[in-house]
Amino acid sequence: MALIPCQVLRVAILLSYLSVLCHYKAIEMPAHQTYGGSWKFLTFIDLVIQAVFFGICVLSDLSCLLTKGSDNQEQERQLKKLISLRDWMMAVLAFPVGVFVVTMFWVLYVYDRELVYPKLLDNFIPPWLNHGMHTTVLPFLLLEMRTTNHQYPSRNTGMATVCGFSICYILWVCWVHHVTGVWVYPLLENIGPLAKIVFFFLVTVIINIYYVLGEKLNSYIWDLDKSMETSEKRIKAD
Repeated sequence: MALIPCQVLRVAILLSYLSVLCHYKAIEMPAHQTYGGSWKFLTFIDLVIQAVFFGICVLSDLSCLLTKGSDNQEQERQLKKLISLRDWMMAVLAFPVGVFVVTMFWVLYVYDRELVYPKLLDNFIPPWLNHGMHTTVLPFLLLEMRTTNHQYPSRNTGMATVCGFSICYILWVCWVHHVTGVWVYPLLENIGPLAKIVFFFLVTVIINIYYVLGEKLNSYIWDLDKSMETSEKRIKAD
């Protein structure tokens, strides 16, 4: 895809996330007034991650346009750092956490919505906002992956970072329960201590699987593109 359409797409996605975040924060839900506020929910954390990621994407695009044709080595060095940050965020946070939120939410919602999204929330959160938080994240990420070839870190480094994020969030959820006596998600209220440990372990494993999936999907898309370009060049040469 051309550079300008990619820029427009990223700006539109960024604005949509900012809109969702503003509307979500404006909702007067009891849970927002308790310890941890919105930050105890992985959905909200993911929205912030996606907004920051696409903000960096937009900033990278603007920097590319402003430095295009420039011979300033310092500007090129700063641009490379920004692009590296963009690729790192896509690899270890935006894609694995975003895909996890979408898949986990809808699997549990279909099984028993009361475990993750009680009907009471329908009085506060309109359907469009729910889909903005739990549905559109996935197609936005796939569009971004299709438009840009992101450079992934080494497998060990990437998975270690994903594990670190998962463990930090799990400890945060446990701390909120320690302080308030209430689990962030109703699902955790209905299972025993051993089952909680197994659940947290599976959550960490699943997020790591999504990291590897993102890495392989990114490689597949761009290796396929390179193969098609090579084939087209050979056909033209013949």
